[in-house]
Amino acid sequence: MARSEKEILHAAGRDVVITNPRKLYFAAAGHTKLDLARYYLAVAEHALRGAGGRPIVLRRYVDGADGEFFFQKRAPDRRPDWIETIELRFPSGRTASEVVVRDAAQLLWMVNLGCIDLNPHPVRADDLDHPDELRMDLDPGPAVPFEQVREVALLVGDVLRDHGLRGWPKTSGSRGIHVNARIDRRWGFAEVRRSALAVAREVERRAPSLATSSWWKEEREGVFIDYNQNAKDRTVASAYSVRATRDARVSMPIEWDEVGTCDPAAFTLVTVPARVAERGDAAAGIDEAVGSLDSLLALSAEQEAAGQGDAPWPPHYRKQGGEPPRVTPSRRRALAHPLVTVAKAAKKDDALAGLERWKARHPEVAALLTPSDVLVDSMRGRSTTWTRIRVNLRHVPADQRPAEQTPDPDHDPWSPG
Repeated sequence: MARSEKEILHAAGRDVVITNPRKLYFAAAGHTKLDLARYYLAVAEHALRGAGGRPIVLRRYVDGADGEFFFQKRAPDRRPDWIETIELRFPSGRTASEVVVRDAAQLLWMVNLGCIDLNPHPVRADDLDHPDELRMDLDPGPAVPFEQVREVALLVGDVLRDHGLRGWPKTSGSRGIHVNARIDRRWGFAEVRRSALAVAREVERRAPSLATSSWWKEEREGVFIDYNQNAKDRTVASAYSVRATRDARVSMPIEWDEVGTCDPAAFTLVTVPARVAERGDAAAGIDEAVGSLDSLLALSAEQEAAGQGDAPWPPHYRKQGGEPPRVTPSRRRALAHPLVTVAKAAKKDDALAGLERWKARHPEVAALLTPSDVLVDSMRGRSTTWTRIRVNLRHVPADQRPAEQTPDPDHDPWSPG
């Protein structure tokens, strides 16, 4: 294919150029860059309900879903004059002008940059300090079946409803479920995060065998409710985002009566436009269902009075007042939860291959591990992510635990090369 090949799509009164339109973006499914652009053109009205009018982090897959990606917070210097930007200040103190999309033409421009999914902040461009969305991100552990995710999602919906909010569920496009709620723009990020933590703890109280609010992976059992997705500078794939999966799966809004039976694999770049044309957008009323955090903040105060103070923040945030020690439980209780790092790699598959080599070197130890003993961490580097794999040896007798060695592979995410 000639590098100069291009396709022009008409959207929002503009002609948008899609370069290299026949480039395979989803090799296993046979979908091209043009297929992705046409998908977003077909669902633009609905996708903009979740991503429109918000600053967006560009997550660029310039070689398609199977290739490497990188995060780009700053809008490209070379961009059309009809691309809107807004300056954000991050917890680190740095600033960046991020893209704000409001129409289908701007969505297509992002696709042409190699963006597969949409990652908006929970604030509108006209008020960057007060989120209008509470985001409940349900993240299952490696051995947790999707049926359990469904159960936890229904409980999240119950807790929100009990506290005066309407939750809007959607598949994550991966292994989880997201439940979002529109809120008044009266609270800052800290209060929104406190509210999310209150929901997570209440769900855990109601169903401790199904859900957890524990930040440390080595302590988690079941579905983790990631309250820290509501901290400033965190983004989540929005509704109708295509995800970088082999089947081009979509983060799909669904009705509450579908949660118990939904199959995330049913929602793809191919199937979603037809579903929406036939049934409409399950999240069509989200902007009219704005609620208050007062009741959840009261619940948070009750939890704190009962001894449940703040929970750990992400590692790159400043230490917060009242936050517990930002030290993994295994380091605090070295004998109870001994961890060894076995692999650090730029690509997840390479890290998993390193894990298998470690198991082959220690077959007796590997036989004693449970799925929750293997901790696969997606870590942030300079502009992309890398994978670290640790093994919890809690089920291995102390005299049989292998000493920690140099990880294989041993990727250095901060190396300039």
